[in-house]
Amino acid sequence: MRRPVAAVAAAALAAAGLAVAAAWAPGGPEDGRGGSGGTGTGAAPAVAEPAARPAAPELAGADLDGRRVDLAGLRGQVVVVNVWGSWCAPCRAEADDLERVSRQTRADGVLFLGINTRDRDREAARSFVRAHGLGFPSLHDPDGALLLRFPPSVLNPQTVPSTLVVDRKGRVAAAIGGSVTEEQLRPLVARVAGEAP
Repeated sequence: MRRPVAAVAAAALAAAGLAVAAAWAPGGPEDGRGGSGGTGTGAAPAVAEPAARPAAPELAGADLDGRRVDLAGLRGQVVVVNVWGSWCAPCRAEADDLERVSRQTRADGVLFLGINTRDRDREAARSFVRAHGLGFPSLHDPDGALLLRFPPSVLNPQTVPSTLVVDRKGRVAAAIGGSVTEEQLRPLVARVAGEAP
């Protein structure tokens, strides 16, 4: 009796995972392109329908300056979450675009939150922030523990950089595995910011 129930539950979980992955097709986070092509090629990333959006996990901890940051405390705002590392060349390439979109959308109630990963030394990460003039906080996640809280269908922890757009209800509305440009990110953010609260 247990085996059929377990098999049905496993099948239901697999189907739910496929539905979430399909919401970002073509080019979900698992294919290494994340819809953005990672290099600016391929189909544009899509915004998932609200019913298909998984909840963002609990993300809380100290930022690069030791201040407490909590994604749950930003509920009610659209939040762009960007995973980056100071060692990552594509992260350097996209940083100026991210800061530009952050400044341009702040008045629309859009906030940005970074997750700095695999940088054991906070000073290397702070130097990256200064070099690119990043005005948004970044959680320090040297061992990638925060990344592992996301379902792999939403965020592949090996894909750095990655960018997620979290809606006002705390659900992941869009995911991009690989670097992103201002031209790719702005329409995603505008669409999610334009949704009724």
